[in-house]
Amino acid sequence: MLLTIGIFITILIVLILVHELGHFVAAKWMGIRVEEFGIGYPPRAWGKKIGETVYSLNWIPAGGFVRLYGEDEHHPEEITRDKSNAFFAKKPWQRAIVLTAGVAMNVLLGWLLISFVLTQGVLVPVEDLRIEEVSPGSPAEEAELQPNDIIRKFTVADGTEYEIKSTTDLINATQEHVGETITLSVERGNDALTINIVPREEYPEDQGPMGVVVSNMVEKRYSLFEAPMVGLSHVSDMIRQLVTGVGDMLWRLITFQRQQVDITGPVGIGRLVGQARSFGAIAVLELMAILSVNLAVLNILPFPALDGGRLFFVVIEGLTGRRVKAQWESYVHQIGMALLLLLLFLITINDIVRLVQG
Repeated sequence: MLLTIGIFITILIVLILVHELGHFVAAKWMGIRVEEFGIGYPPRAWGKKIGETVYSLNWIPAGGFVRLYGEDEHHPEEITRDKSNAFFAKKPWQRAIVLTAGVAMNVLLGWLLISFVLTQGVLVPVEDLRIEEVSPGSPAEEAELQPNDIIRKFTVADGTEYEIKSTTDLINATQEHVGETITLSVERGNDALTINIVPREEYPEDQGPMGVVVSNMVEKRYSLFEAPMVGLSHVSDMIRQLVTGVGDMLWRLITFQRQQVDITGPVGIGRLVGQARSFGAIAVLELMAILSVNLAVLNILPFPALDGGRLFFVVIEGLTGRRVKAQWESYVHQIGMALLLLLLFLITINDIVRLVQG
């Protein structure tokens, strides 16, 4: 339990650090003074000033922030000191780069992690249905089926043939003919075999009528040259699915339809980390990649207080040539932050209820 909590906190810190590091580096690149680099949200638990920037740890572990000079200034026209280093003084395209840099860093992290996972071996679907295990004392063992045998066809006494390409094909065909002698066309290495077997009508709960574990997934390791391109494709698919899912959720919300997506918060993510840990370090890294891409997509949504919400105001200024009154924008982001914290609280309560209920 403690190890899972430690891994979860580490993942959270890394994702936040990477995200805020993107803002930090982009701001420095654009000549904007960074006043604070914070992990978590205030009140502050610890802080240390190095150069012109305060580096802090804060008590609300819901994210992080980079506080830029002049970012939330209500009356920017009154500032005269170091105005050239202020966020508001930069051109819209410069501010847009700073605001999207955190999202870009999370996507980059997700891509790098997925690419590394691909080099370590992942399961990919194939058309062959391969026997993974043969249960002792089962009809499969009596018929001398072996692991790595590939099942091609399933033939019954009247000559009816079933082409087997998936586990569902085999399960459905077997259930229809339990207690009957059936013939399997099997490939074993370079040999083509014909094996007779009688699927049993009664069997242990952890076995099936034949007593085999089958799969149409094989492990594939990608080279260092292949992995980045395949990883980029995976990340693109994730982003597309996330955007589609968010769009569907919003549509169902405004049309008063029942939601089909399951939203989880820190507690739920902690459970996922525990499950991933049971499968090993590679599974944890894969989950971390997924969370990083999720964080990027959610952060770029045009919701107040998120990067996308701030970017929305910058885009308006870029298109119209006029900036929305700074004080109004600040109020909008404050309301958005309050709503986000309320939503986080409600999601966390829901996660705890589900955890208690099992």
